[in-house]
Amino acid sequence: MRPRIKICGLTRYEDARLARELGADFFGVVLFAGSPRHVPDGVLEALLSAIPHGKRVAVEVAPAPGQLKKRRALGFDFFQVHYDPKEVTKKAVDGWTKEVGFERLWLAPRQPPGEAFHAPALKAAQTLVVDTFQKGTYGGSGRTGDWTHYRALADGHPKHRWVLSGGLRPENIRAAVRATGAKIVDVNSGVESAPGIKDAILLDLLFANLSEDG
Repeated sequence: MRPRIKICGLTRYEDARLARELGADFFGVVLFAGSPRHVPDGVLEALLSAIPHGKRVAVEVAPAPGQLKKRRALGFDFFQVHYDPKEVTKKAVDGWTKEVGFERLWLAPRQPPGEAFHAPALKAAQTLVVDTFQKGTYGGSGRTGDWTHYRALADGHPKHRWVLSGGLRPENIRAAVRATGAKIVDVNSGVESAPGIKDAILLDLLFANLSEDG
């Protein structure tokens, strides 16, 4: 069985529609204004119309109190929050859980290699995202992460859902899944021609390489 696939950083209706046709399991929409893949309110409704209910993931960076609740009202199903553990309190993390629930919250703490996974996140969310660390950014770097570290986290905390992210693309996706045993993969820049612009050929190749007989 192939892993579940999240295509993130979607900004265009046609890209979301193609990802849906190819069989994407989750669709990530970046709502953080500081991202080159940020989707403004004016085009959000049209983009969401191409994404099935139950698969919509709002991607935020350390949202203020009440922000996730507003995103939920827009029709999002899951809420992926990137944050720096050194800059966010446990109270804030717990607040995100209260707004959307343990099962709907996906946490992606930004942590340098070698650091233990942020303990409050383990208690606050069912789903945890392991992305490649890069100082000054919150994902989308296109750099491959530490697959051994990911596997150790997933094996050590089997009751959580772990998402593998960072530098995944058609040519390395099968090796990444074999090395990590990932059940969910998060692909963004690896299927783009420019930030927020998905490449139809790369998208198609990614899904082909992850198919059961691929």
